[in-house]
Amino acid sequence: TDDDIFASAFCENSEKLINVHLFALATKYYSLPNLGVCTPLEDVLEALKGDSQGATGIKLDEFMNNKKSHEVQVMSELVDSIANYCGIKQVIDIGSGKGYLSSFLSMQYNLKVYGIDSSSSNTNGAHERNRKLKKHWRAYQSRGRENLESRSLEKANDRPLESEIKCKTISEELLNNANSLQSQDRVIIQNLVPSCGFTEIVTPKSNTEIEADLVSRTQSHESKLSEDVLDILNVLPADAVEDFSSSHYNCGELSEEEKVQRKMTSLKTKARKSSESNLYFPLTSCITAETELSDVITDLEDCMMVGLHTCGDLAANTLRIFTAKPEIKAVCSVGCCYHLLSEQFENQEECHNQVWGFPMCQYLKDKGWCCGRNARMSACLALERVAVGQMLPTESLFYRAVLQVIIEEIYGVTKSDRHVGKTFSKSSSFIDYVRRSLKKLELDDSKLPDSCIMDYYEKYKHRMNELEAFNMLKVVLAPCIEVLILLDRLCYLKEQEKIAWSGLVKLFDPVKSPRCYAVIALKNHSCS
Repeated sequence: TDDDIFASAFCENSEKLINVHLFALATKYYSLPNLGVCTPLEDVLEALKGDSQGATGIKLDEFMNNKKSHEVQVMSELVDSIANYCGIKQVIDIGSGKGYLSSFLSMQYNLKVYGIDSSSSNTNGAHERNRKLKKHWRAYQSRGRENLESRSLEKANDRPLESEIKCKTISEELLNNANSLQSQDRVIIQNLVPSCGFTEIVTPKSNTEIEADLVSRTQSHESKLSEDVLDILNVLPADAVEDFSSSHYNCGELSEEEKVQRKMTSLKTKARKSSESNLYFPLTSCITAETELSDVITDLEDCMMVGLHTCGDLAANTLRIFTAKPEIKAVCSVGCCYHLLSEQFENQEECHNQVWGFPMCQYLKDKGWCCGRNARMSACLALERVAVGQMLPTESLFYRAVLQVIIEEIYGVTKSDRHVGKTFSKSSSFIDYVRRSLKKLELDDSKLPDSCIMDYYEKYKHRMNELEAFNMLKVVLAPCIEVLILLDRLCYLKEQEKIAWSGLVKLFDPVKSPRCYAVIALKNHSCS
């Protein structure tokens, strides 16, 4: 079998690695892309929304770095598709951090988002960032309106005066119809979706077909202007279209019934805009598997949970809350920081009441499976980045390894709750690095002369290449450990009742965002 072949990469007696090439082949064989257990993102989106195009709007790279804009763009489109498919408007963003995803979901897709983070500084920062983003968003909409008006005016100026008023009326009617059709489509889709399982949905006549019918009522030169206007509408966000619904018509040409109807529509639009003036609500709360969301969110309704790079146990707890709460109809979770996961079988201490981050599924629990901190640390490494030339920080890893020898031999410390952190980037030399690190670890560095520190450096300097080779082996093994953690979460969902569909989906470019896999699940519509 394949397992027997790959086992020969290690010596049977000493269990030492003796065949690096075979080891590398084995790690590739057991990686997610090769196992064939992932559902392609394109297939998921097609099943959720058919051939409809994703929304276009604000350019994320104007206020986010390349990595974050890539993540938010891809994940927000998927979340919106799931929300529309399940007929829900409320989203709970767990571990929302600085609120990038939450803000974009609310402004681009008009979803009501609660961003929950345990850090009050993150929540406060998200409030301020959301305020600035709204300002940016309004400016973007304003530019869109100005461009629309400018293009319409240029076309109209080329026509006789008697055609000008007629063209304006037709264009505004088309714009108003396009806006009302958009809101009607949302209601129709919500009413047609009976469940969250993937089923074929027959949609009503498309906006394009209806717009074509409207355009056909006008003269040819008037139709050309209307088509140009609608072309611009297609690249504006939904909120930008709303502002055109209040365009003024020649009231003398309207009947009393039409005037009343337009007034009611205008009042409803204003009321809706008022209620949607702030669709993103950052909240501070520490989420655990036992958290009652109704205590955190007072107007909790049917919703979905999302998490973009939720750290450690938070990713596991997100899935547990999803399965336990009937209001949560779907979940889309991308985890990270595997080294922070708590493991049930890592320490042989009996803690019957504790909820562990790993393992989640009953199969691995029955096996008593344990990864260990070193393996989980390795799972955080980025093979794809190394493959394209973004090499590991060998020198900083060497500094940290020698420091570990120093604190064990000089101070007798083998375990500490304190962390060195990003000391390397602030240090001017190895001596400076050691002294800064000892202070962080609350160890007295006065008894350690510079010469002693440099002796340790010189003693191990010749093994730097050995350390680099060892870390490269860890990088190669990283995808296999990540597979174990992600499949554990997927199997947990497969073990649950009332789940219509669950799967692993690769969302991001792993070079831009190494933790690129999402765990997604949708409940049966009957779950309540």
